[in-house]
Amino acid sequence: MTHLQAGLSPETLEKARLELNENPDTLHQDIQEVRDMVITRPDIGFLRTDDAFILRFLRARKFHHFEAFRLLAQYFEYRQQNLDMFKSFKATDPGIKQALKDGFPGGLANLDHYGRKILVLFAANWDQSRYTLVDILRAILLSLEAMIEDPELQVNGFVLIIDWSNFTFKQASKLTPSMLRLAIEGLQDSFPARFGGIHFVNQPWYIHALYTVIRPFLKEKTRKRIFLHGNNLNSLHQLIHPEILPSEFGGMLPPYDMGTWARTLLDHEYDDDSEYNVDSYCMPVKEVDKELSPKSMKRSQSVVDPTVLKRMDKNEEENMQPLLSLD
Repeated sequence: MTHLQAGLSPETLEKARLELNENPDTLHQDIQEVRDMVITRPDIGFLRTDDAFILRFLRARKFHHFEAFRLLAQYFEYRQQNLDMFKSFKATDPGIKQALKDGFPGGLANLDHYGRKILVLFAANWDQSRYTLVDILRAILLSLEAMIEDPELQVNGFVLIIDWSNFTFKQASKLTPSMLRLAIEGLQDSFPARFGGIHFVNQPWYIHALYTVIRPFLKEKTRKRIFLHGNNLNSLHQLIHPEILPSEFGGMLPPYDMGTWARTLLDHEYDDDSEYNVDSYCMPVKEVDKELSPKSMKRSQSVVDPTVLKRMDKNEEENMQPLLSLD
């Protein structure tokens, strides 16, 4: 074991070897091979290329050198292309802070039975008058940056549960193609985290319609790990044990405290509220003259095609069976 693996338990070391092809004897060589590729992309400013940083990209791509380098390049390219999004990229930024305090994201105290961190989002908590969807995305990315410092989570990964209860159609209308593209690029294509499952619960019919629209533009691996449970929490419990879930998800623990993770990041500044005008941070999201796919997509700013909505009855949610995709 090298010093780069010092933070891993014996069980996680074995998991890294078996599932990620991590070999302590060739670890430094693996890292150097990725670092040597940096010269092939002079258009990108690689602000970090130290061993520990490159290692998380290798783990995220199971030690396939080129795939790890491509992810590393996309990580920095995403930040170059969205410079405004990463200005004042800290927990005390007013927009990020408000989002964090409303539980975007939240993190459960207990890991799941695979050692994965469970992140939770309660979509209806979004207060449009206090912060933007971009602020929520920034808060999620900032949180992942902090969490991915833990080498155990680099290997074991994350699980995400999104509760759509009481999320209104008006709120959903803000999920524009440009916003969804920004999120997909930032989380699926440009961040070195392993997501073992993304669980939708209590989703209304229009969120199901939204997912139907964006599904073709997700990677096959991502699609396989998205589970639409609807109101059937029993199907969620088959994958995440209720003993570690809060009562909102039919679990045995008390209701989740939305400020738990925010207090971790903000510490003594949690209660120091400052005025924040939503309009004071309006990031110029790239114009979407392209599809959410690599080729282009021309859509109106309404994320769901009206013809799709007309075909879906408002009562469909009640009759909808959970769409479970077992990896």
